[in-house]
Amino acid sequence: MRWTTDESRIRRERGLAARNGQRSFSPTSTLGAVAVNPDRWFAVGYAAPGESEPGTRAATQALRGRAARLMIVFCSPDHDLEAVLGQIRAAAGDVPLIGCTTAGEIAADGPSDASVVVTALGGDGFAVETAVATAASRDLRAAGAEVARCVPDRAELPHKALLILSDGLAGDQQELVRGAHGVLGAAVPLVGGCAGDALRMSRTFQLHGGDVLTDAVVAAGIASSAPLGIGVRHGWRRVGDPMLVTASARNQVFTLDDRPALDAYLERLDEVPPADHDADADDADGFAHLAMRHPLGLARAGGEEQVRFISGGDLTGRSLSCIAEVPEGALVWIMEGDAQSVLDATDAACADSLSALGGRAPIGLLAFDCIARRGVLGEPGIRAEIERLTTNAPGVPIAGFYTYGEIARTRGVRGFHNQTLVVLSVA
Repeated sequence: MRWTTDESRIRRERGLAARNGQRSFSPTSTLGAVAVNPDRWFAVGYAAPGESEPGTRAATQALRGRAARLMIVFCSPDHDLEAVLGQIRAAAGDVPLIGCTTAGEIAADGPSDASVVVTALGGDGFAVETAVATAASRDLRAAGAEVARCVPDRAELPHKALLILSDGLAGDQQELVRGAHGVLGAAVPLVGGCAGDALRMSRTFQLHGGDVLTDAVVAAGIASSAPLGIGVRHGWRRVGDPMLVTASARNQVFTLDDRPALDAYLERLDEVPPADHDADADDADGFAHLAMRHPLGLARAGGEEQVRFISGGDLTGRSLSCIAEVPEGALVWIMEGDAQSVLDATDAACADSLSALGGRAPIGLLAFDCIARRGVLGEPGIRAEIERLTTNAPGVPIAGFYTYGEIARTRGVRGFHNQTLVVLSVA
């Protein structure tokens, strides 16, 4: 028998049923906001659930008649993706475009489901190239290397980043990060997130130019005349002593401290591990509850631990399944958190991202927020989280989405995260 953290359990954990397109924004709307300086601009457009021609509406709001350098689309998988993309292309023309489906969309007024959020980036202070790697699940490292080559080499635009949107169901995303790092080295940071499918966990979609794809990685290489800042925080705390990963293979953890990983994990949390034949649906629900609130934390040389979401437990083999690699020989902690610590991490991620701008004012923010954080925060908490984003950057356009994993590599090789918020600020 295997426990999994599936759609229904996550929905119960986040205290939501599908809202049938009901918008959860506050009454005062700042959508269609734009920030401008003499050389560059960043704008966000939004189409609410149920609107006709949502791609046209969102793209028109973002563009306001201007020519963009890059379009970024975050879209509910419940839309006709071909139609939405065709509407955006009709409004924007042949502008470089990347995007993906989501587990929920983010804009300055709050979170939403079944919407379309379009970001447009423009002005003379940017150079942008895009790339796509298809059939990514066959070799995620090669896919990362392929898209990494799109970063423009422009000496007069010294600030660079690779924005990546990946199929979160295609395999171990740390391999994608390794592939991109192998091409770009430490000089170019990586940032982005993994596409979602509204928690169906079956198939996500990526957008590139005029194409709707699946099992793909899309990326935009950005070179800028002003800084690009990245903040990454999760807000989880260590519980007890570390454990040594004594046997693992990629995202499967077999033993911790030479004991079956499932048993070691549950006993640390004062839970009695059930035998395979004794487990029932209540045990599975209880495990999903524990896993969402107690991920594993991988030790890092500095800063916060790198979080690994536990996606399942094998009652026969007594192993744990995680969303990404947990290396053999690593030290791991069981982590804990609550709504307050997760919200505090929002402030910290924003502060880190904005401080990297070196005193320059931001013209826009992109947020990549793990769907599991949404489960911990609940409906009031996710609204409070977006309010904190806007408070940290008042009047600045914000766009983003709820992800199946977050990408942020500013140092070292590790750059794939779970249950984390990543913020990209653009000066």
